[in-house]
Amino acid sequence: MEPRFNLFDSPTAAKVAKRFYNVSLALEESTLPKSLRELVELRVGQINGCGFCVDIHTKEASAAGESAVRLALVSAWRHSTVFTEAERAALALAEEGTRLADAAQGVSDATWAEARKHFDDDELGTLVCVISLINAATRMNVIVNKPGGAYEPGMFAALSD
Repeated sequence: MEPRFNLFDSPTAAKVAKRFYNVSLALEESTLPKSLRELVELRVGQINGCGFCVDIHTKEASAAGESAVRLALVSAWRHSTVFTEAERAALALAEEGTRLADAAQGVSDATWAEARKHFDDDELGTLVCVISLINAATRMNVIVNKPGGAYEPGMFAALSD
């Protein structure tokens, strides 16, 4: 599999990618656990078929302490017992926020209410931003056919201002 295009070969796309990464650094300041952010990003990458994002977030989640079992079960989280109620609420929000065209209302009131039960305003705002940003990233990578497999944890740190 060969990528169609390297976004860093485009001056404008490279600026956007760098800013995109720097925006994501604000999420690190949230009280929402990094491992949960990574699980959500992994699930969105799976839904959108982005091998690069699945590679990144599997490895980053592992580096954040996630077990191989939990990582393997993210794609079947509804049919597994290894996730907390809060994690399940976040994964449901991620799925509905990613599959907007699958439901006329987008994110259901029931899914929102369940997330609201488990997360304070900052954590919920962080979840909304994480879901939105990873959806944009997966789409960029799928469009240019960016393959997964070569990511090393922390390699994006060079993009930091």
